[in-house]
Amino acid sequence: MKFSVDKHEKYVLIKLEEPKLNTLVSPQLKSELILTNTEGQRNIILDLSAVKYVDSSGLSSILVGHRLCKNSDGVFILTGLSDAVSRLLSISQLDTIITAVPKVEEAIDIIFMEEIEKELNREQS
Repeated sequence: MKFSVDKHEKYVLIKLEEPKLNTLVSPQLKSELILTNTEGQRNIILDLSAVKYVDSSGLSSILVGHRLCKNSDGVFILTGLSDAVSRLLSISQLDTIITAVPKVEEAIDIIFMEEIEKELNREQS
């Protein structure tokens, strides 16, 4: 599986550099998501701009990332979705629980807003 990992203080950007997120790639992506979360990162941006096809195994790996981030009080965001991938998320109704934005910059903005909100809530408690 070809991918890049760009680690920052508040988030990790994982860019999948494969045309398909299927049964061949999905287990490796799940492993990378679990490893990233285990290392203490709770905010993950998954850039799928190179991906044109996702199967049920790929959806499963996306759900793993969502669950890991949610359980660690973080945010999981998809970015760069093709029309086909976006339609699949909609058909499977995952678009109701998974945040997806067109650009990486928008995902970063969401993460920083969430972090500020959490910090404010902690100060008020």
